[in-house]
Amino acid sequence: MKKEKKKRLHRIAERVKRRKAERIVDTVEGKLTVTPTGFGFVALPADEAGRHPDDIFIPPQFVGEAMDGDEVKVAILPPREDVPGDSRGPAGKIVAVLKRAREEFVGELQEGGRIKPLNRRMPDDIEITGSRRGAKPGDWVKVKLLGSEGGNWQGAITDAMGKAGEIAADLDAVMAEFDLCPRYSEADNEEALKIVPREIEREDCTKQLTVTLDPIDAKDFDDALSIMPGEKRTEVIVGVHISDVAAFIAPKSKFDKEAEKRSFSCYLPGRTLPMLPAALTARISLQAGQVSNAHTVFLTVERSSGKILSFRRAHTKIKVDHRLNYEEVQEFIDHGTAPADWSKNLQSKLKQLVEITRKMQAYRKKTEDFIDLALPEVRILCDEKTNRIVGLVSKVPRESENVVEECMLAANSAVGTQLGEISVAGLYRVHPEPEAEKIEEFTANMQEMFGITPGDLSSRKACNAFLKSLPDDPKRPIILSQLLRSLPRAYYLEKPALHFGLGKGRYCHFTSPIRRYPDLIVHQQLWNYDTGARTRSTATLAKVALDCSTKEENNDNAYFAANDRLKLRFLQEKLEAGGDLTFDGVIAKVTPAGLQLDVSELGIYGFIPNEQLKGSSYKNEHARRREAESAEWKPGKTMRVRLASIDFVRGSAVFVPAGR
Repeated sequence: MKKEKKKRLHRIAERVKRRKAERIVDTVEGKLTVTPTGFGFVALPADEAGRHPDDIFIPPQFVGEAMDGDEVKVAILPPREDVPGDSRGPAGKIVAVLKRAREEFVGELQEGGRIKPLNRRMPDDIEITGSRRGAKPGDWVKVKLLGSEGGNWQGAITDAMGKAGEIAADLDAVMAEFDLCPRYSEADNEEALKIVPREIEREDCTKQLTVTLDPIDAKDFDDALSIMPGEKRTEVIVGVHISDVAAFIAPKSKFDKEAEKRSFSCYLPGRTLPMLPAALTARISLQAGQVSNAHTVFLTVERSSGKILSFRRAHTKIKVDHRLNYEEVQEFIDHGTAPADWSKNLQSKLKQLVEITRKMQAYRKKTEDFIDLALPEVRILCDEKTNRIVGLVSKVPRESENVVEECMLAANSAVGTQLGEISVAGLYRVHPEPEAEKIEEFTANMQEMFGITPGDLSSRKACNAFLKSLPDDPKRPIILSQLLRSLPRAYYLEKPALHFGLGKGRYCHFTSPIRRYPDLIVHQQLWNYDTGARTRSTATLAKVALDCSTKEENNDNAYFAANDRLKLRFLQEKLEAGGDLTFDGVIAKVTPAGLQLDVSELGIYGFIPNEQLKGSSYKNEHARRREAESAEWKPGKTMRVRLASIDFVRGSAVFVPAGR
């Protein structure tokens, strides 16, 4: 009897073992991304040929104790009805967390001693153990993760950061969540003012009429422009003058190391976190009325076509004659209206700059077929001194900004070309071609949502033809936004590669060395080349390129987190004051739970739950979408909505149809 029982147990164990072996086909390692809805994707490293395998889809029930950003081991699962895969690749189950992306996070303390994380990709409800360190419900706190028991996460408060809803505390919370470097200390600023600039032979350009052109509230001025006749009557020379930051920041100096750690200036609403000490930034900015050290790219441009015939680079001395802003220059372009203190010479030079940059852009469009995906952006204005929200402002592309952008693009391209000609290593800005799977997914979405067939979008020509075919209606911004998300993100690389969006094969960033470390690296490399000093090798710049790309994305995410939450604070103030909070919203997506809305007036996405929609009871997503095709709730449709509630911590807004 015992032998029979032993054999039976052995057979059961073998059967379980065999089933596990059948179910778990293989294990791989990669980085986990968790969506706000709970499922995830694991990105796998590229193979030897540089190809990236399909992401592994992780259903919510198989995420386990892994969190967004963790390095994980995944068991790839064979197809089964109860293990839904994603259209882009296989499904998997996380079997181990190899490395935590983070040990601390920021959230709001709730009643009952639980935490709601600021990051929507974090677990939604975390229990606090131990001391609250003086924090009260409604305060931002920093929390150390302690682990999970039975799916219930626990953490300990390490710092109380102030009341959520107060602008300073909200910005402190964003800084802590995204691990942003603080502002420089007074001691650092004083030390930076003592830096003696390095000497180099300079061309005297102080007699050329030179202007800066920036936003009206600009804080640093790292570029200026001039224009003068060329050697031939058919040519003009555009001077793109960039602050010669390398004269002040030598490689491996204290503030070079600090700049590398920060990688970029970070601009949050109402708070600027400069890459370099503010006192030094003010000192090396190209200020009006003073002689400044610059690193200049002179572009010789054909008057009739806008073709750049040649360029040269020089260290210069310049004197900025006028500080201009986009608003007044746009007024001048549109209506010919000039402020009283603008001389005839200034107006003439400005007209020449506008005319030649129009032609430069047209020539670039014809020869490089760049993709223009510029979208309007709504920003929150916040007074840095009073920490009060001033209002919302819509930022739309303007020709006054294009004047500067076209000159900067040309200078960046010229320097990228020269780095190759003189065999000096640098950091390049690259933008890969679209991934076929992402474009296929975008195409399928367009067909399902709007009945649009984009066709093959693997080339710039095809992308531009598709963009040109889009009607100028409420659907257009949604389509552009989805196309933008379907394209790869641009990043930095230690060797030249394609910039798909611009149509350039050797492109670097040179024109913003005060606020971007990749630009400063290029300036330092050229300084060393020009002075006969040793330049850094390509191999030594690989890690710098990766770090800068990572920090740039992190800074962008911090900006969006702060911008969205402060918009919601602004709306809450209006709501409490009894203001009219009805808006036009465009249905961007129909989901099983409700409608996702693009509220362009506010620059936010909102949500209308099912229960707020008349006659909206749907069993599943497919049924809901079929109903939507013949009902009033359809992607691209505009509807009048009213703000109903706000979740500041998660950065989301719920709307209801106006009149309800």
